[in-house]
Amino acid sequence: MSAHSTGGEAVKGVAAIAWDAHGELEVLTFDLGGERFAIEATLVREIVELLPETKVPGAPALVDTVVNHRGRIVPVADLRAAFAMVAAPPTAESRLVVVELTLDDETLLLGLRADRVHEVVTFAEANSEDAPSVGVRWPRAYVRRLVRSGDDVIVLPDLAAILAPAFDGAGAGIGE
Repeated sequence: MSAHSTGGEAVKGVAAIAWDAHGELEVLTFDLGGERFAIEATLVREIVELLPETKVPGAPALVDTVVNHRGRIVPVADLRAAFAMVAAPPTAESRLVVVELTLDDETLLLGLRADRVHEVVTFAEANSEDAPSVGVRWPRAYVRRLVRSGDDVIVLPDLAAILAPAFDGAGAGIGE
């Protein structure tokens, strides 16, 4: 398999995953709305406690606030909006995962809300598969892969597909 395969038939519109030469991917796992998610560890710049947020009038629900993070204005994405999850108040375990993404050839910092951040782990491509076309409540284009980890299933979201509408249709390059 190539280092850029998705491991199986590619789902139209879903970004390829950069598995290493051994078919592995290092990810940060976190909880959101009772589900376990993971994003490539290479995207993560920092994990911080929640910061005071400022609403942006007229912004899409997915990215409707910004924070002042180390002197920079950083948009905050709530993946709950993309995955049609019920809003929930922050808890003592809630965190902001600051990631660096490339959207339409522009690099930006973005905060992702998480109910709880777990750890950096390595996933094997052999334990992953495409989201099924039926039986998943989320838009299939938003899920890059599903990964089996013990009895759990962990979602690798397609941040490019999720964020593109909120950033004027940009989105190529996230996680590539």
